[in-house]
Amino acid sequence: MSSSSPSSTARQVTRPPAGSASDPDELQRAQENAVVALLDVPAVADELAARFAARGHLLYLVGGSVRDAVLRGTGASTRDSGDLDFTTDARPEQILAIVRGWAEAVWDTGIAFGTVGLRRDGQTLEVTTFRADTYDGTSRNPEVRFGDTVEGDLVRRDFTVNAMAVELTGPQRRFVDPHGGFAALAQGVLDTPDTPERSFSDDPLRMLRAARFVSQLGFSPAARVTTAMTAMADELTRITAERVQAEFTKLMLGEHPRRGLELLCDTGLARHVVPEVPAMQLETDEHMQHKDVYTHSLVVMEQAIERETDGPDLTLRLAALLHDIGKPATRRKEPDGRVSFHHHEVVGAKMARKRLRALKYPKALVDDVCQLVYLHLRFHGYGKGEWTDSAVRRYVADAGPLLERLHQLVRSDCTTRNRRRAAALQRNYDGLENRIAELRKQEELDAIRPDLDGNRIMELLGIPPGPAVGKAYRHMLALRMEQGPMDAEQAEAALRAWAAENL
Repeated sequence: MSSSSPSSTARQVTRPPAGSASDPDELQRAQENAVVALLDVPAVADELAARFAARGHLLYLVGGSVRDAVLRGTGASTRDSGDLDFTTDARPEQILAIVRGWAEAVWDTGIAFGTVGLRRDGQTLEVTTFRADTYDGTSRNPEVRFGDTVEGDLVRRDFTVNAMAVELTGPQRRFVDPHGGFAALAQGVLDTPDTPERSFSDDPLRMLRAARFVSQLGFSPAARVTTAMTAMADELTRITAERVQAEFTKLMLGEHPRRGLELLCDTGLARHVVPEVPAMQLETDEHMQHKDVYTHSLVVMEQAIERETDGPDLTLRLAALLHDIGKPATRRKEPDGRVSFHHHEVVGAKMARKRLRALKYPKALVDDVCQLVYLHLRFHGYGKGEWTDSAVRRYVADAGPLLERLHQLVRSDCTTRNRRRAAALQRNYDGLENRIAELRKQEELDAIRPDLDGNRIMELLGIPPGPAVGKAYRHMLALRMEQGPMDAEQAEAALRAWAAENL
């Protein structure tokens, strides 16, 4: 909705003599005012502001909501920040009184920290009293203290691009930017309002969040931020695995995950998140054509991202990043001088499972990523296309619902600079996919089952439920893989022949 321009900003500016139009700060002020005047603030925010103003309180749109609104106002592409965050001089009990009867739902799970959550017109909003916390320097737990000014609240925020606010309760919107967040946005620089050492000491997760913003927004950290991250990397051990995983996931799903990962590795933070990734910097892959396995893995991840068809795919991205983490443990120098990494897919799958479990990822995601890591080399046995139909069936059966992701991962794993070799690999995989398509026309390839189920096996052999049924079922499944579909008479004869020798 439209609105009038703010009358001033909170930043103190030395004004040039009357009539001067050349002062850089004045020009920046004009740019800020123009952008703020165009901010697309939802109507629900203005409604809420009117209720606070009627009670004599201030209300500011703050944090990521303002950052992303400013980015949109300058024409930059940005993700949708979703929820709206506000800060106010009203105390929590006053916030509750102001929104009572207006909000469709209210929750006070964060009220001890001054935060009241609410929902209105399908929009989630959070309103937090000005904070002026102190931290004990050992844990993440703050001593919660409420503040009196928005400037005092903003200085405790993580980065200057998140330390901007727009006052909504005055006659005109007022842009509050005491730490140069607007300029940082324009320059693509990530810096802290306070010194980075104090900011990261208050909450070490902010170091990981810096890498996340590098991935999401494409920003570059200020030199002092990188220095502090490197010096304080071990402080991340104070943070729970769940919080680390949440930030790492956002990093992996960003538009520039490689940049975020490189920052983690360069500063040493990766040692406390995914230590297996920087460990790959020490290895050379078997083709002796890449700088190291680490660089190769980042390239594979980027190529996998280019093949995504339905938005960011965390499972695929993690599998691409981790597919070669077993190489350091399996590195061997062969008699001919070449380096080999035999069975690194097996070792890598186990390592990936251990790491993802430590990060508290859901079991289903862990299983899928590890299966992709385990299967990523299977195609290379396809060679010149000599696979039998049974081998193709096993490839499809082992991949199951992950088959499309496996296609994407395997194709992405080709990073050779030899154009002929790269083209040959892609042609071979084209051939495999064509064979899968042909078999699909002939068989129910995506749901391969034995031609006889467990009930029929028990009926034919006259045996009760137990281990023998399982052995017979597995034999019939293997037979189905090798020979393809059989009719009922053939399947029953095969079962009886097997039972005569094994039961």
